[in-house]
Formats: sequence, C-alpha cells, structure tokens
Amino acid sequence: MTSKCFPGRVAAFGVGLMLSGWAGSAAAASSTECTKIGVCYCINADLKPVIESKIAHFRELAAQHRQAGKAVGHLSVPLSPAGGGYMNLNREVADSAKASIEKRFGADFVWVLNPAMPDADIPKGTGADYMLMWTTLLEGRDGFGEDFDFVYFVGPQDFSRVLGLDGISDMAKIDQYFERRLKSDPELEKAAQAGLTKAAFRKYYALKASIAFSRGAHDEWNIIRIVNERRRSESRFGIANQLPVLFDGRGAPPADSEAAVSDGYVGKCKS
Repeated sequence: MTSKCFPGRVAAFGVGLMLSGWAGSAAAASSTECTKIGVCYCINADLKPVIESKIAHFRELAAQHRQAGKAVGHLSVPLSPAGGGYMNLNREVADSAKASIEKRFGADFVWVLNPAMPDADIPKGTGADYMLMWTTLLEGRDGFGEDFDFVYFVGPQDFSRVLGLDGISDMAKIDQYFERRLKSDPELEKAAQAGLTKAAFRKYYALKASIAFSRGAHDEWNIIRIVNERRRSESRFGIANQLPVLFDGRGAPPADSEAAVSDGYVGKCKS
C-alpha cells in the first residue's frame, strides 16, 4: 500500500472532496462562475450565497491561525465513495491526516484546513459547487494563494495508517476490516445494500486510495500549479516563494508539481 510515486507520475488520475456523490436539484438554475485565475465551474446559482459565506468563514479562520503565528495548510483528500470507497472512512482518513501533519510539524506551529469538517458541507452541493469554494480559497484574493503556506495531497500511507496496513497481506487485512466494520457500522451496511461489495472496497483501499483518483483533487493540483506559475512570474514571490506541495508525506519535485493533470469538475455551463 505504501507508495513513493508523486501525483504527476501515477498512471491515472480520477474522486474528490466529497464531490461526485452529491447531486444538485434538477430544477436549479445553472450559472458559470469563473475565479480570479481563470478557472470556471457550472454551479447551482441558488447556492452562490452559501458558497460565498463559507469562503469568508474559512478565510477568517485561516487568518486567525496566521495571526497566531501558524503556517496554514490545505488538505486535498478524496471523500467521495466513487470507485469503491466509503465516505465515512474517507472522512476518518482526512481527520487522521490533519492530526498527523499537525503532530509532525507541531500543533503550535501549523494548522491544516480539513475539507471533511462539518463547516465545509454545502447542502445539495455538487462537485462544481464545492470546487468553486475550494478554488476561490486556494487562489486567494489576488490569485497568489496568499491565505496558505502549503498544500498537502493525501496518499496511500495516509490511508494505510488508518486501516492498519503494514505491507504484508494488506488485501487480507482490508477484507477483515470490512467484515468487522460491517457488523458494527449501520452506514456501511447501507452502503453494502446499495451495491458496495467487499471486493470493490478491497481494490479501492489497496490500489486506489489516494488523491490519484479524485476529480476534485485533479482540479486542486492544477489550481496550485497555476498559483505557483503566477508566483514564479511575480518579482515579489519568484521560485523561492512558491507554495510547497506535499504528497503522501513528502515534498513533490518540480517535475511533478509544475505538471498539469486532467480536469475534474472544471467547465462552463453548456447552453
């Protein structure tokens, strides 16, 4: 389960940020919204005030931690069950990753914005609605990502830590985890009744569990790439002051962090 590959080198990218599991109202009016760095999404127009209020809330939260002298990070993590995952487990991985990062660097010195926190929920929100919120936050008011000091992309080791995997018969351990949890977790039982199989669960958490298969994380990777490209071209930033990108606990080299990946939810409304 442990991997030393960076996102730019994985063969296929694809889940995101509690995104593809939600569907908006079919009757809702659509609106194309473009951000400061030129990224556009087709959103539910009725949700724009909610999105804007959450952006303001998270900016204030980040500012409070900055004022306390902390480095502020953003966590990119697949929350959606798409592809064989289980959302409640993915939320637990997000919480664990946040705790691990803050423990590693020191909770007095670092604060990580976790998209799994309840405050991030957008009732009836689609992937595009969520990504407008995260894109606007990540790019900052001036398009240089000025509200953040680093971005952490969750990888296989972050999932292994929660699942108790050690590189020996990991698929068997995942099967056992599924069977144990199925007996005590009514929500997992509902997911199984809705079609989640042990085999799909096993393959997802053994082979896919990372941002590599996340639509939302695809967009976030490209957003940070654009932000850093803008920083490199701006004299007050330059190469030395790009936003650090970490994947699976390690810093991503320029060959990966400066490479674009396929879009996730990006796109204008179709007329």
